[in-house]
Amino acid sequence: MSFSRNLDFRTGGSKVRAAPQDSFRIRPDYPMMKPFSHSGNPVRGGATLGRRGFLGAALAAAVLPAGRLRAETAAEAEAWPRRFTHAFGETVIEKPAVRVVSLGYTTQDTLLALGVVPLAVRYWYGDAPFGVWPWAADRLDGAEPVLLTGESGIETVAALQPDLIVGIGSGLGQAEYAVLSQIAPVLMHAPDAPVYGMPWPELTRTLARATGKEAEAEAAIAGVGAQFAAARARHPDWQGKTATAAYHFNGETGAYVAFDGRAQFLTGLGFSLSPLIAGYAGKDFYRPLSPEDLSALEADVLIWMTSTPNDPDLVALPMRRLLKAHIEGREVYASGAPSVALSFGSILSLPYALSALEADIAAAIDGDPATPVASAVAAGLAP
Repeated sequence: MSFSRNLDFRTGGSKVRAAPQDSFRIRPDYPMMKPFSHSGNPVRGGATLGRRGFLGAALAAAVLPAGRLRAETAAEAEAWPRRFTHAFGETVIEKPAVRVVSLGYTTQDTLLALGVVPLAVRYWYGDAPFGVWPWAADRLDGAEPVLLTGESGIETVAALQPDLIVGIGSGLGQAEYAVLSQIAPVLMHAPDAPVYGMPWPELTRTLARATGKEAEAEAAIAGVGAQFAAARARHPDWQGKTATAAYHFNGETGAYVAFDGRAQFLTGLGFSLSPLIAGYAGKDFYRPLSPEDLSALEADVLIWMTSTPNDPDLVALPMRRLLKAHIEGREVYASGAPSVALSFGSILSLPYALSALEADIAAAIDGDPATPVASAVAAGLAP
């Protein structure tokens, strides 16, 4: 048995389609940025494997119910074994998991936040050593997880002898789940949730229950909530203003919609989405727009999501130049690690993204068109 990572980046190098669940092909279904070049990160153990992050709606206080993927009762949540219901059935974990394989495209962040260093990390894209980005790298504490990337036999996972496999946000099909369950308990997304749609506080609490790290989880969730609350307090003028997270790639321009993590990052800071984006009723996490009419992107601040330091096609996009957000200097260009941090939408990456983007957002929305927005100026987007 093998897994393949078949990326089909259509827009912004960022949106990808999911293969059928039982096809033994794994495609991240997530509005990510164009993949960075892979420069030969350490890949140990001959391991390879073939997403969509969802920022929780409760950034304001970061207190969601322990909800969808959960132990059956509060009493059971206090004792072992613990039962977790999910899209493929029920998983029973007999004792706190210690040897954990992370197959979700971003679940390594959550495990590391809880003090659990995974035995192996699923490669998504980019050049981060061991698949761990700067906001989480220090939590490896010298460990070198196996990086699962490309094509691989399941024997690699079995050889690690895990006592838990995290499949939440992985795109695994039921057949793959069944095989992996013969190796160790496997956690998957909830029955009523999108494959990549678990909010970060809920994901953190779920993995905390599986690893016996509930106290660590609550402290970390409260910490992130406090950081966003402090940002809102620093910027009361943001409250009620509109913001849009947008992409442009291969001739397609669009915006990330209300339930996507990048949009919820903005609402967590007190912004509202532009009405035409907030009201989008489609099933996709993005809304493509006609190149002849980009008016749906209009907002008090417009954030372009990308992986490259500059984008000549975006700079030259004719209809962008007609947007008031451009004319009045209210664009932010989020690229590189800050853009990846937003796309991860994890308990560790969100504070990183906030720190990286706060000053530019403040400059873009200060009401003075003459105020330079550093990222937009550097990318050639400034009017």
